[in-house]
Amino acid sequence: MSVTSTRTERRTLQIPIDTGVVALRGLSPQRHRFELEYALERGSTANSVLFAAGDDQPAVLVHPPGAAYSAVFLPALAKLLPDASHPLLVVVGHVNPNRVALLRSLAETYSGLELITSNAGAKLLEELWTQRKPSPPGEEQEQPPLPDLPSLRVIRHEQTLAMAHGRSLQLIATPTPRWPGGLLAFEQSLGLLMSDKFFSAHLCTEEWAETNRTSTEEERRHFYDCLMAPMARQVEGVVERLEELDIRTIAPGHGPAIEDSWRSLLSDYRRWGEGQQNASLNVALLFASAYGNTAAIADALAQGVSRTGIRVNSLNCEFTSADELIGTIQQADAVLIGSPTLGGHAPTPIVSALGTLLAEGDRNKPVGVFGSFGWSGEAVDLLETKLRDGGFSFGFEPIRVKFSPDAMKVKELEEIGTRFGRQLLQAQKKAQRRSAGGLSESRSDPAVLALGRVIGSLCVLTTRKGELSGAMVASWVSQASFTPPGITVAVAKDRAVEALLHKGDRFALNVLAEGRETAPMKQFLQPFAPGADRFAGLELQESPGDQPLLPESLAWLEGSVKQRMECGDHWLVYAEVLHGGLFDPAGSTAVHQRRSGANY
Repeated sequence: MSVTSTRTERRTLQIPIDTGVVALRGLSPQRHRFELEYALERGSTANSVLFAAGDDQPAVLVHPPGAAYSAVFLPALAKLLPDASHPLLVVVGHVNPNRVALLRSLAETYSGLELITSNAGAKLLEELWTQRKPSPPGEEQEQPPLPDLPSLRVIRHEQTLAMAHGRSLQLIATPTPRWPGGLLAFEQSLGLLMSDKFFSAHLCTEEWAETNRTSTEEERRHFYDCLMAPMARQVEGVVERLEELDIRTIAPGHGPAIEDSWRSLLSDYRRWGEGQQNASLNVALLFASAYGNTAAIADALAQGVSRTGIRVNSLNCEFTSADELIGTIQQADAVLIGSPTLGGHAPTPIVSALGTLLAEGDRNKPVGVFGSFGWSGEAVDLLETKLRDGGFSFGFEPIRVKFSPDAMKVKELEEIGTRFGRQLLQAQKKAQRRSAGGLSESRSDPAVLALGRVIGSLCVLTTRKGELSGAMVASWVSQASFTPPGITVAVAKDRAVEALLHKGDRFALNVLAEGRETAPMKQFLQPFAPGADRFAGLELQESPGDQPLLPESLAWLEGSVKQRMECGDHWLVYAEVLHGGLFDPAGSTAVHQRRSGANY
């Protein structure tokens, strides 16, 4: 099993891969950012690979980290490249302000620096190189000059770079909406694919490679669901191209390498995207993001919508053709559009996309607007005003987030997306019932009726994880093992609490008492507003692991999640029972009688 770092500070490891090839792994044991992709709270790594100079060939650094790792990465690189006057080629896999900040530091140190980037990456580098985050009004101060943008070598599709020691680096442009400047690198003699964001997992581990697929499957699936699923079509195209390579090892930008099971991982990427591709409804997600904050909002909304089984088509308006934008809007069942506010305005690509939406959008289909801002929020106001005046209906109130969303806001955004998705599904079901004359075939199916006769105990699952908490009524519950004592709970994918039930998370199962189940059922079956506290106004007790307990229950169990299995529209969660107790030794368990297996 991979060794997870127990130290709390960031550091950079040097991991030899082959002669003249060293991996530089930046370790971040703690969660320092609140984007949804880090929600498992297992730390992360930032992986780059350095190919040594020689044979009149310069050193090549593939996928350097962002500025958050500067303090530990730059000294480690300096030990390997002590002569800053020698040429250095840097392959830039994706471009954002954090990455640009570190590239500036490299430019100040290495006089012979040259950046290798895709066509879209070059555009982003030129835009972001001289950008600084705006200072608060009245606090502007003179800042030191920035270094000049280094020479750029642009890879338009694919190109092979000769390196020292007879090695060759195949560079493959892989643009996606989330990372339009994507550029993967494949060293042919080692069969080493440096895949940047693809196949990543936020997991802090010192080991070069994972032990097996199951050891990191949950983290890689979580990363996919958060960032890859909204652009499943483009991701599928990249996977098809990579299958043509003679891969032996995949080294992603985050998490351990994949040596023995990379084919299985590519297969998983295909399988995980099938649900998105086959969905009957789709939501267009249009955005631009200057500093990544608007993209973080988009990710949380997309994850929430995807939980309902609806496909999300993500488009970065800065790199989307007019024809693709028009086609996506016309085919969508709803449109979400988000923008940062830059200098009191929305970026030009968003203004253009807004014009296209006003011209081509269906007024019978709902929209939503969102955005981030620093000191003002005019961009969101513009989107809202134009769309309301244009006759569009809104699926939720406009979302305005100052700077980057925190953990509580991310959870709320995800729940907003889920509620929006449910509304779309309900509208679709109403339309289907009208066209079918009100008959539901599944409800009259004898097998479905028989399935409804399988009964379960009525429980309330409660959980608390830091400042986040959640709860749901659960009746699909069963004892699963004697040694150790274990239980399984089926959790619908669109439940808000599902995000708090990953491996290592704890929860309490409150078994309801017959005759006293009405009050807790009424409390936890009511519709909650996104981000609302499910326990407001309740008197609670706590388990030894600080999980919420309902004193009116018959009994309680505290469990730790050990495994999760995907079962259609539910996750089956297996937990080892750690603690438990009885509130009422003489009472009986409340059970749930159903007439049909088509619903709860």
